[in-house]
Amino acid sequence: MQRAEFIQQLWLDFIHQHPQIGGLRLWAPNAPAEYLALLTLNHCHHGMTALLPSLEHFGYRIRHRHAMADRGLLVNLLAPPQEGPWLAIAELQTGTLPRRSRALLEDLVDRAPDAAHRGANRLCRGRPWPMPDWESYQALYQAHPLAAALAINGPRLHHVGYDCRRLGAPLEDLHRGMEDAGFVGTADRQHGLFPISPLMEYRFYPGGSRPLPFAEGDEHRVETGGIALVQKSVGADQERVVELLLPHHTRCEFS
Repeated sequence: MQRAEFIQQLWLDFIHQHPQIGGLRLWAPNAPAEYLALLTLNHCHHGMTALLPSLEHFGYRIRHRHAMADRGLLVNLLAPPQEGPWLAIAELQTGTLPRRSRALLEDLVDRAPDAAHRGANRLCRGRPWPMPDWESYQALYQAHPLAAALAINGPRLHHVGYDCRRLGAPLEDLHRGMEDAGFVGTADRQHGLFPISPLMEYRFYPGGSRPLPFAEGDEHRVETGGIALVQKSVGADQERVVELLLPHHTRCEFS
């Protein structure tokens, strides 16, 4: 698998979950995304240590790392070798969960077949373990919403971020277009997968809820993921928008 095929599979899996996003016509279908935000966890073969060899095979290299202790997240920003979307991979640290919730999530992950832990496309083929029951999902959600999202989705693309400048329109114009298309956006910088830097103007649009069958056969509507629009609120410089996306105080030094 090559990098272009990897990105295409991520996108196809994403719009399969969010067909209304795939149907957007506010910008060209081939408009470049600024970043792809993925959610995974540091357990078994799904942590960054295990994922990095495949990502490096595609040419990605870690450029920045951010630690968010209040969310139990380690976020790595990976740059592609040429033009293209960066990857923002949020890794949930299961050790920050309450003991019972951690055991519940890790037991679920451990029930995946061995083959699910291998292959360069493990981030774009869906949840590799059984669906939890509704009661377990709710318990995980109370402990940490991202633990619940991982339980039902697996390691996966959470949302796609677009730089308004590269789309050729200001944020407010695009925001009105999103509202006209039926999306309800929020400017809350704490909403979504990770907190957003004050250097960014930002809107996050949930992708809408969808009915999912849980382990005991009951269906419930669940909302995960969406789309983000960002633009710099400071003067232009040489850095990509994605490099300024996360709060500076969360950035880690690494060799």
